[in-house]
Amino acid sequence: MADIADVVIIGAGASGGAAAYSLADTKMRIVCLEQGDWMKPDHYPTSGRDWEARQMGDFAISPNRRARDTDYPINEDNSPILVGNFNGVGGGTVLYAGHFPRFHPSDFRVKSLDGIADDWPIDYATLAPYYDENDRITGVSGLAGDPAYPHHEAQMPPLPLGRSGEILAGAINKLGWHWWPSDSAIASADYEGRARCINLAHCTSGCAQGAKASTDITYWPHAIRAGVELRTRARVREVTVDQDTGMANGVIYYDAEGKEQFIGAHIVIMACNAIGTSRIMLNSKSARFPNGIANSSGLVGRNLMFHPYGAIFGYFNEETDGWRGPGNTMWSQEFYETDPARGFLRGYTFEMVRGQNPVMTASLGMHGGLIPWGEDHHAAMRKYAGKRTGMVAICEDLPELHNRVTLDPTLKDGHGIPAPKIDYTLSENSRRMLDHALARGTEILQTAGAHTIVTEAPIRTNGVHMMGTARMGLDPTKSVVNEWGRSHDVKNLFVVDGSIFVTSAGLNPTRTIQALSLYICDQMKQRLANLFD
Repeated sequence: MADIADVVIIGAGASGGAAAYSLADTKMRIVCLEQGDWMKPDHYPTSGRDWEARQMGDFAISPNRRARDTDYPINEDNSPILVGNFNGVGGGTVLYAGHFPRFHPSDFRVKSLDGIADDWPIDYATLAPYYDENDRITGVSGLAGDPAYPHHEAQMPPLPLGRSGEILAGAINKLGWHWWPSDSAIASADYEGRARCINLAHCTSGCAQGAKASTDITYWPHAIRAGVELRTRARVREVTVDQDTGMANGVIYYDAEGKEQFIGAHIVIMACNAIGTSRIMLNSKSARFPNGIANSSGLVGRNLMFHPYGAIFGYFNEETDGWRGPGNTMWSQEFYETDPARGFLRGYTFEMVRGQNPVMTASLGMHGGLIPWGEDHHAAMRKYAGKRTGMVAICEDLPELHNRVTLDPTLKDGHGIPAPKIDYTLSENSRRMLDHALARGTEILQTAGAHTIVTEAPIRTNGVHMMGTARMGLDPTKSVVNEWGRSHDVKNLFVVDGSIFVTSAGLNPTRTIQALSLYICDQMKQRLANLFD
């Protein structure tokens, strides 16, 4: 008997989980294919003493370093920023820090406001109800009233600022700049069957407590109870096309035993992040689409945006928070909107962070010259360990055609599928923005009383936000999908992940990715009678 689904979703991360949840109430047969596994909290690094080593090994953010059999290699030789992702149910939300901002209204109108890039075909008001729905399912800790944003409520009180937050907030107050407790996808109180945060360990190696809202413990239980089928260890090679109609008709994938399988589909939804989605689309070649499915515009893979990160950290005489617990409890968006006097367009968010792990303090300190190897090592560790705090600057990255994902001609994954190749150049605008952020962050830490300040920009290993490679728009020659996520070329192919971003904003994208996924699926449900017209 033929294996045919009404909907096939490729990817079970932030966007795929939201899509599965939203579409489940249609009672269609929905199958999600995820190349990774279900995560087991007792396997997270923080359940053992070797957790710091595992953060640099099998739970590293870099798939090239992690090299699990569920990963795929990435050629990133031609990029100053290296890709960070995670393959498994929950996707990148397994390893994210839970920092959870919304876009600003201005982020959808960059062309109108600043004369650069493009406006989105939707606005903040369009997404507002889907932000609210996503917040309810995720559970957001925060404090209403941030003057940088339109009003929205949080489900739980904000996370405590901690000693680091008090130090930094005091300095920012002296400077007269904006700061506010962060919106966090981390439970400050028991929420929907999830226990509150108890500062168990560093959040970016998986939350064994379940306080961090990774998609495997928020959206997926609802979706599965509603009848969605989730197949793990299912690595997709390509989306197939009916040559007569030009419609997608199924997906070829490899199962856990490495056997090639085919599942038919009436609707295909891409939810693999901006690298994985463009990789599969480019590899889905046919007589109708010799350059990859839905790529008549030639824009699949182009306009890749990262968020160039700047790091500014200070060391103090007194102890700060160390490394336990949520790393991000407050933000400053003082430099978020465009000010021509600064010498660059758009802006950035300061994400205040806590201290550093003990082993990381030693290893990076030795690499950076702060901590010697030899007889003075322990004295230097006493001076620096547990006494660090600071911030990262998340800089808006503007779309540029030459920043792109292509298929590597020789590098392949374990199933012979071509690996993605990244070509990315840091723009002059981003460079000036980073320089500004380092200077202002240094000013904060000097005001706070740091005796030593170290900076890095861009952070080479922090390409964790990937956007723009199948952008949304009204003009089929200038975009890949329309204003509600449907491919211009293939009427039953949808994209719901960060690939569809028109611009990147100067903050973390996960909350907006999930709101967009809910919005697109709601549009699909409203149009079921004429979805392919």
